[in-house]
Amino acid sequence: MNWFDYNTQVVAAATALLGAAAGLAGCLLLLRRRALMGDALGHATLPGIAAAYLVSVAVGGTGKEPWVLLAGAAAGAIAGVLGVVLVRRGARVSDETAMAIVLGAFFGLGTALLTVIQASPGGHQAGLSSFILGHAASMVASDLRAASIVALVCVALVVLLTKELRLLCFDESFARVIGRPVRWLDATVLIIVTAVVIAGLQAVGLILILSLLILPATAARLCTDRFTVMLPLAAAFGAISGVGGTLVSSFAPRLPTGPCIVLVAATLFVLALLFAPKRGLFAQAAMGRAGGYRP
Repeated sequence: MNWFDYNTQVVAAATALLGAAAGLAGCLLLLRRRALMGDALGHATLPGIAAAYLVSVAVGGTGKEPWVLLAGAAAGAIAGVLGVVLVRRGARVSDETAMAIVLGAFFGLGTALLTVIQASPGGHQAGLSSFILGHAASMVASDLRAASIVALVCVALVVLLTKELRLLCFDESFARVIGRPVRWLDATVLIIVTAVVIAGLQAVGLILILSLLILPATAARLCTDRFTVMLPLAAAFGAISGVGGTLVSSFAPRLPTGPCIVLVAATLFVLALLFAPKRGLFAQAAMGRAGGYRP
């Protein structure tokens, strides 16, 4: 890609918006101690995508229509959310255990369906690889519009519900006692995360989507203790990751854009880990030498 090409600018804008939305969603997952949810939803899309491919071929389609595969991804993600809720309530296990169970089960089912697709006459995964590994370089103006809608909806929901989400993240019991609709707020968080996961599949793929959700949020958490500062900071880190990864990929065409985006996000996290004002390693070392740091 050439940085001055129209296509590169579209990709940069789309990945920046998706990165910003992922940063916001990741903050909510991180503070709710549900970091695995993004991974569970990402892997839950795999059987949905594979099933959508098989159904499309069965009714005479090519199996590679983007809207069909995205619909399958959405169905898989919704099934993943319901699966986590049912396992958590039915088996009375922790959120992490329920998410790990759903992640493994859905990914196993998706892998089995992909094997069926490979073994079918004329079947292959070429049309599905962009959703599994990401293919941001192929994004077009319609993808930019979709990313804009997802980002705007996420920002609007977070801004409108800032006080309620802060209560949910830091003191769920108190929020329930004072009459806040905790279940609806929790459902809103899951809707935001699901939308970001589905929108981000083409950018980074279902394997790396968790990194795009968690890395900017964790870097922001290292830099600040304030919820209202953490949210825009995580969104900024996500946007920088999107643009930075696109820029790196444009100068090194052999490097895929999705992994480059995640590597930029990881670099920002490492910088925050080292240089964050209070939680950074250098700041902690300086406080330790001054006698003010207590591990």
